[in-house]
Amino acid sequence: MSKATIWTGRVLTALTGLMLLFAGINALFLQTPEMKVGFEKFGYPPQSLVPIGIAAFLGGLLYLIPRTSMLGAILLTAYLGGATATHVRASDGLFPIPITVGCLIWLGLYLREERIRALVPLRK
Repeated sequence: MSKATIWTGRVLTALTGLMLLFAGINALFLQTPEMKVGFEKFGYPPQSLVPIGIAAFLGGLLYLIPRTSMLGAILLTAYLGGATATHVRASDGLFPIPITVGCLIWLGLYLREERIRALVPLRK
């Protein structure tokens, strides 16, 4: 793979990983009014902020560490699947956002990780 491809993967990894890491920090520590309103809108009680924040934070952290990035991607896929289901259940039109973030997570990993490319080779 070219250096540009690898760096594109690294940038995608950094953007998506940091986004979920900060979402976890927000849910765990900051608990901004916007986040609380969002949780209420989707029917989640306030005490669910902490466990969901832990899932986002740990998934993002594991994804950003090269040795555990694949495990992080798997955990974040599950996390974002729950987010997608929540949006669909609430008839919220923003359900494509967690799907897109999940695709970007795996694209970032695919572009920078030879082991993933070996498992899912693209044919010319």
